[in-house]
Amino acid sequence: MRLVDRYDAIVCDLDGVVYRGDPAVPYAVDSLSAAGIPIQYATNNASRPPADVGAHLRRLGLSVQDSAVATSSQAAAWLLTQHVAVGAAVLAVGGSGVAEALRERGYVPVTTAADDPVAVVQGYGADVTADDLAQAAYAVQRGALWLATNTDHTLPTAQGYAPGNGALVLAVGAAVGRGPDLVAGKPDEPLYLMCAERLGVAPVRVLAIGDRLETDIEGAHEAGMDSLLVLTGVHGVHDAVAAAPESRPTWVARDLRGLLTDVDDLEPASAALRAEWDARDNAPAGVDVSRPLPEELAALTQ
Repeated sequence: MRLVDRYDAIVCDLDGVVYRGDPAVPYAVDSLSAAGIPIQYATNNASRPPADVGAHLRRLGLSVQDSAVATSSQAAAWLLTQHVAVGAAVLAVGGSGVAEALRERGYVPVTTAADDPVAVVQGYGADVTADDLAQAAYAVQRGALWLATNTDHTLPTAQGYAPGNGALVLAVGAAVGRGPDLVAGKPDEPLYLMCAERLGVAPVRVLAIGDRLETDIEGAHEAGMDSLLVLTGVHGVHDAVAAAPESRPTWVARDLRGLLTDVDDLEPASAALRAEWDARDNAPAGVDVSRPLPEELAALTQ
C-alpha cells in the first residue's frame, strides 16, 4: 500500500515543498498530480490572494483551482466568523490578500481605528507602514479583537531573511502590552481545520505535508492530523531527531515521491526516528544521547 492510500485527503505546504521561490521542487508536481486524492495547498503567506498562488501552481504544471489554495488570511477570516458577526467593520493590516479574505466572508475592511472596527486582522504586506501598525494598536487599545494571520518572525527572500509578520505583530504588542487574542496560521490549528472543512474530511483522515517542524508539523499535531516531513526545505533528519514531541512527524521522506512509496519502505525510517525519540525521552538526566544516525535515517541525508 502506498502512503497516500492510507488517507482521504492532503493538506500540503507550499514553499520548500512544492516550490522554492518560483521554480518547482524536484518531483513535487509529478508526485502531487499522481496522488489521486483531494489536496488543499496551505500557506502562512497572508499577502498573496489565492488567485495569485493558484496561477503560480498552474505555471508549474499542477492542475488546480484557486479554491484549492488556503491562506492564513482566509483562515483568519474563517476564524473571525466564530467570534464577530458578519457585516462588521474589521481593520485590515497587510497585503491585498487580507482585505480580500475579509470581503469573502462578508466583513467590511477598513484602514483606520477611527472607522470603529470591532476587530483587527493583522497580516504581512510588503507595503505595511508604521501608521498601519499604529492604527492596529489604537484599535486594540479601544477594545477591538486582535487576530494575527500568522506569527512567523522571519520572511525568506532572495537577499536573506526579512522581518516577517511575527515581527510586525511584536511591534503592535509592544504598544499594547500583550500579544494577539487569536492566531490563524501554522502552528496554530485554524488553517488546517479550515482545510479539513473544505475537504469534507475528518482531520484524522488527512495527511499534512511540510518541510518545517515548528510550523507545518506542529500545526498538524494541533489539528489532530498525521504528518509527512519532506527533506526538501528548511529541516533535515538531524532536526527531526532533535525535535520536541509536539514537532515530531508521523512519516519522513526525502521528497514528495514518498507519497507514492510503499508504506513498508517508509516505515523503517519512521521507526528509526521513533526509536531515537524514545531513547531521548527516557534517557537519565545528564546522559548524552547523541550518536551516529541509524542506517535508515543516514540514507535520507545522502
